[in-house]
Amino acid sequence: MTTVRVVVGGAVLDRGRLLAARRSAPPALAGRWELPGGKVEDGESPEQALVRELREELGVEVEPLEPIAGEWGLRPGFVLRVWVARLVSGEPRPLQDHDELRWLEPDEELSVDWLDQDRPAVAAAMRLLREGTDAASRPPSRGTVPGGRAPL
Repeated sequence: MTTVRVVVGGAVLDRGRLLAARRSAPPALAGRWELPGGKVEDGESPEQALVRELREELGVEVEPLEPIAGEWGLRPGFVLRVWVARLVSGEPRPLQDHDELRWLEPDEELSVDWLDQDRPAVAAAMRLLREGTDAASRPPSRGTVPGGRAPL
């Protein structure tokens, strides 16, 4: 039986914008843009991993709100799952794994060279922004709605 390791990404929304992070390493990914995040450690939920990773990588506190439907293969044994997250506190700074950050408006989705596996989740997050669903303007929610989606 093959174990698949989850890498969690954060579609961090704030004031109608999506946070994009430019990779600084490894060389094969350097210069391309992604939704920030990292590997889920043993004993962690994906949501806990996202909070920890964004604290370590960007110096911010976030609240994961809802998963974006789907998962995307990274390399053998690894899949990407993405959560919409609300910025709770801090100003994002590229502390590790990134050398630049940008807040993108909904019409700026194609202004950066996204990693291929991030593109579907970025498109979904931008649809939320275009529809006027700004996670930062909504109160925290713990429930789920039909279909398994947690409300924003």
